[in-house]
Amino acid sequence: MKGPKKELGQHWLTDRYVLSEIADAADIRSSDTVLEIGPGLGTLTSELLKRASKVIAVEFDTDLAKKLPGQFPGTNLEVTAADILSYDLDQLPKNYVVVANVPYYITSKIVQKLMTATNKPRIAVLLVQKEVAERIAAKPGNMSILAISAQVYAEANLGMMVPREYFTPPPQVDSQVIVLTVRRKALISPEDEKQFFRTVKAGFSAKRKKLRSSLSGGLGIEKPEVETLLRDAGISSDVRAEDLSIEEWLKVIRAA
Repeated sequence: MKGPKKELGQHWLTDRYVLSEIADAADIRSSDTVLEIGPGLGTLTSELLKRASKVIAVEFDTDLAKKLPGQFPGTNLEVTAADILSYDLDQLPKNYVVVANVPYYITSKIVQKLMTATNKPRIAVLLVQKEVAERIAAKPGNMSILAISAQVYAEANLGMMVPREYFTPPPQVDSQVIVLTVRRKALISPEDEKQFFRTVKAGFSAKRKKLRSSLSGGLGIEKPEVETLLRDAGISSDVRAEDLSIEEWLKVIRAA
């Protein structure tokens, strides 16, 4: 077995039951093309090939990418040695599926890439740091830019938790599956997207402050103007950004 590269955040998962459960969470159809991000040793790849029509594995580690095809002769596996963050998702068929054991340090960037792509997946099942999975699936009261950025485009649900001792080497934290089922229609329209995220980022620019202060500073407008805006939207100026639902953020930009 090839040793994991610490600088790439590699942690091998080999438990067959856990791997099967992760693949099952993607609800893969026999006609599906699956994009696997970071296949590593191919342990999850094996489960995906049992279920899908084709698996496209994108692996940053060139050594692993060279070895992977030889492990699955006679299967419909395509391996690309590339950085997933620069990979062109438009070349994939419509309604493809994503399954991945994601390196912790690029989780947010991967979620953002998938959710904002022109060609979005039908569903993305990602094994990520447990705390990050909980952040993505958060409800009003514990919202973050990451949660909003994901939930605007997909329904986010928590899957199985995978304790750290299941990995080689064990990471510092436990992992959890996050299931992102992409919405047929995003909660914001394309024309509202820029203003929506500008306002959300302003709201979270000073997370511990009340919304009147964070929006005032983030948008560069006076507090009385913010208070009027929030009142017109039916939202208290005393709440914090983490308390608002996506629908309430939409009310804010509509009142602007």
